[in-house]
Amino acid sequence: MFIYNVTINVDESIHTEWLSWIKPHIKEVLNTGRFVSAKMTQVLVEEEMGGTTYSIQYTANTKADLEAYYEIDAPKLRNDGLAKFGNKMLAFRTELKIIEEFHA
Repeated sequence: MFIYNVTINVDESIHTEWLSWIKPHIKEVLNTGRFVSAKMTQVLVEEEMGGTTYSIQYTANTKADLEAYYEIDAPKLRNDGLAKFGNKMLAFRTELKIIEEFHA
């Protein structure tokens, strides 16, 4: 399994509006059929640049699902956020491969 992690710093001037927007956006990403789940977390560090930082982790079954998302779905979905919020949010993306999970 693979995790597609999107870390986003959100400017305080759009924070409330962004929170209302992101939840339906996450559902839209899940509706592509490329991911089996998503988790939204708040990053608990103070950023020098200010704002609030979140991490959204989408879980994909295969690398092929992730690649299909990048090729087919990502351009439109990424542009939706950019068009709405511009430089008031800063996002970077990482890919993680799950090696093993441990539970208590």
